[in-house]
Amino acid sequence: QVQLVESGGGLVQAGGSLRLSCAASGRAFSSYTMGWFRQVSDKVREFVAGISRNGDRLYYAESIKGRFTISRDNVKNTVYLQMNTLQPDDTAVYYCAAKLGESVYRAESRMDHWGKGTLVTVSS
Repeated sequence: QVQLVESGGGLVQAGGSLRLSCAASGRAFSSYTMGWFRQVSDKVREFVAGISRNGDRLYYAESIKGRFTISRDNVKNTVYLQMNTLQPDDTAVYYCAAKLGESVYRAESRMDHWGKGTLVTVSS
């Protein structure tokens, strides 16, 4: 079992940047691939970015490619999402998720553990 706690959300103007963090506790963090997802209102939670266990494989949604960067620190048990050139369409609750094993998944149904989310609001 792993517990996930996101932080770093907030209000930012369009064109600005934020860095989200997700701190993990519990079972060995490096045993999990990690992902960031986001959800707007009652819409489907969508994949944003994923990272392999040692950070050598990175995956991004097309809508954020080139603007967002996922990374992890297995010593600090933390995964990050650096978000640059934010746009109003990026406004959402951002969730961190963990999947035990080697595969990185884009489908939320495949993830094992979730944080409670952090709200990002981008004003125009």
